[in-house]
Amino acid sequence: MAVATNCSATERVETTMKHSHQGEIMKQDDTNSIEDGELRASSGVLNVVVSGLGLFSDGYNAQITCIRKITNLSSRKVGYMEPLFSVLYKNTMSSNIKTRLSNSFLIGEIFGMLFFGALIDRVGRRTGVVATTLFLVLGIILSAAAHGTSELGMFWMMIVARGIAGFGAGGEYPVCATSATEAADETANLRKKRGFLVASTTDFAVDMGFVAAGIVALIVLACFHQDVKSGVWRVCFGLGFVIPVFMCFFRIRMINSKQYRKHAIKSRYPYWLVLRRYWKPILGTSLAWFCYDFVTYPFGLFTSTIISQLSPNNTTVENIGYGTVVNCFYLPGCLLGGLLMDKIGRKQNMTLGFVLWGIWGFILGGALRPIQSVFPLFVVMYGIFNALGEMGPGVSTFLCAAESFPTPLRGHFLGLAAAVGKAGASIGTEVFTPIQDSFSSTEKGQQAVFLIGSAFCMVGALIAWFLIPDMSRELETEDARFKAYLEENGYDISSYGEALYVEQKIDS
Repeated sequence: MAVATNCSATERVETTMKHSHQGEIMKQDDTNSIEDGELRASSGVLNVVVSGLGLFSDGYNAQITCIRKITNLSSRKVGYMEPLFSVLYKNTMSSNIKTRLSNSFLIGEIFGMLFFGALIDRVGRRTGVVATTLFLVLGIILSAAAHGTSELGMFWMMIVARGIAGFGAGGEYPVCATSATEAADETANLRKKRGFLVASTTDFAVDMGFVAAGIVALIVLACFHQDVKSGVWRVCFGLGFVIPVFMCFFRIRMINSKQYRKHAIKSRYPYWLVLRRYWKPILGTSLAWFCYDFVTYPFGLFTSTIISQLSPNNTTVENIGYGTVVNCFYLPGCLLGGLLMDKIGRKQNMTLGFVLWGIWGFILGGALRPIQSVFPLFVVMYGIFNALGEMGPGVSTFLCAAESFPTPLRGHFLGLAAAVGKAGASIGTEVFTPIQDSFSSTEKGQQAVFLIGSAFCMVGALIAWFLIPDMSRELETEDARFKAYLEENGYDISSYGEALYVEQKIDS
């Protein structure tokens, strides 16, 4: 009995020690889990911030080199270098050169969106972000250093360089939006704030780039004592490569997101199966982005009215300064839209924004004369109007296009939607100009364009509501459904995901 008792005691001690040891292991595991979660959260936030810097740089470079006259806009952007070029190179700066300088960046952007959207799905997010940075830096340096045996030769070099920069800048759209969306899915806490995080690092970042371009232009002009010289535009262009070079340091050290490593498809994309399952969100996200950019043109018309009222002397410094103030109208809407996306949903926010944008546009367009007669009221109403556009479709286009598709397709169709949107901006410019000119007075032409644009907002609301799906906040949900769908339809998923991730999963 004594022996049995001793044995029982020993067993109890061993059991107690074993349980204690297991408890220590469990506590250690919990600690490691917490530390791992905190590490992933901080890493996710850093990746989101770096993505935002990429689109901030894109906004700066698009704005500082925008060859569009400040007092006769053909887009929402208030370009800053055209007045300088017109003064410095008035014999060479023809309408054809202006058009080519503008179109080279735009065409480069469209090709960059399509190319890098497909590239980052096939070879990885990290490769894409580094490649876009290199193209952007190369284009900026060549633009700032543009020379030739004649002024015309210099402009042709600038046209090619701006196309290269546009190619890299366009790639930033799918690269940064995809990276930010996936980085904000690393933890549950980040996932709850993904709407605000992505809004802050996409549309808000681009608009901040517009504002920064104006501030930099004013500072550089002040350094040159407001004397218009070639050094002004070369310095402004050249400063655009500072942020991309800075970002390159972080981007080289980035790793592909957890979702990409788990679900990557690097060859034999089943495009027919993809179209069968996702034709509706492809149409929805692309057409919604098209409508947003298409009506941005008519809604930018009144910027010239505000600047002409505030800057009667039409000096370069005043035009740039007031243009920068007008661009600030967009910023509050971006932040409000980010908060609303997390509260009411992505497509709900886009639909709401389109509807409010259109209603406000009908009011402004219908009562243009009495509203313009009270200039401060007009400025306030126009500022609210711009904020509404950014609150709704401005921020929602990025996240809806990112979340509507599984990880292996996210870059493809986000890039496609962004490219269709850019095409919409170009088409809107060509369509609304003759409409406005066809009326007997400028006021009636502006009213007509505004009312037509507001009608397209309502079309955008219908597209958003009926064609864009409500998606789970967790990206893994749609990724798992897509993988099961491929398997059900006979697609070989043995090579699904990166090999290293699959091996680690098997070992664990």
